[in-house]
Parts: sequence; C-alpha cells; structure tokens
Amino acid sequence: MIEQVIQRWHRYLRGELPGGLDALLHPDVIFLSPVVFTPQRGREITKLYLSAASQVLPGDTTSPSGSGSGGSAETGNGKFHYVKQILDGNHAVLEFETTVGDITVNGVDMITCDDQGMITEFKVMVRPKQAMEAVHTRMKAMLEAMAAGDAH
Repeated sequence: MIEQVIQRWHRYLRGELPGGLDALLHPDVIFLSPVVFTPQRGREITKLYLSAASQVLPGDTTSPSGSGSGGSAETGNGKFHYVKQILDGNHAVLEFETTVGDITVNGVDMITCDDQGMITEFKVMVRPKQAMEAVHTRMKAMLEAMAAGDAH
C-alpha cells in the first residue's frame, strides 16, 4: 500500500495530484514537526505545516527510480530533492537534502498510511543543529505570515 501512497505524494509535490493534500491525508492525521514540541492532530493543521514547509524548503520532486535516487528542482532558497526512500508495509522513510540560505539541510520524512491509502502519520526530522535552527526560524516567520494573511 505504501508504494501507491508515495507515488501519490510525489505527484502532489509536482502539482499533479487531483484533490491535493485532501486526497492524501487522513482526517485524523498526526503531524510531528521538528519545530513544534507537541504532535499536531488533524488534516487542516497538517496542511498548514506542509504548506509552510513547501515555502521554507522549496522545490519540486520527481518520483525516485529506485532506493538511491530522487528528483530535484532549482527554486527559491535551494534545491530540495529526495536522495533515498525505504518502503515497507505501511511505512516509508524518505531522506531529503536542500539548502536554507547557505546552510545544508538533511532530513527525513517518515510517513505511515492506513489500509485505505491515507496518510495517518507524517513525521519530519532535520539535521544538523544549524539547519534545524534555520528551518525553525523560517517556519515560524512563514506560519506567522500565513496567519496574518488569513486575518485580512
């Protein structure tokens, strides 16, 4: 099942998935962010964090062809691309690299799906510490900007 979910995730990243994140995320999805201490619960808050992350860690991706390669695209602050993916049962680990300013970011998206092909848990981990701090600063600013845009 996870293979189809990850194919749909890559289609979403390319802007090719009808229904967008609503077609991927379970209504009760749990999002575990590297910048927020508590788990975030629900589709709407998860969409907010993933949308902010797409601005902070910009880039498009193509579906990896095998476990050691990924797609990439030059946009915004850097080049976001997956370098590895491991799929097993209802779980996936997608390792990514990008840059934020002049800092190299290395991280993983850990995705769990249910038997209906909906993402039930999305966990993001980032390293090294300087990258985590840069992502945290930019995510905070992006979320504040998004909230200010909703208020107007």
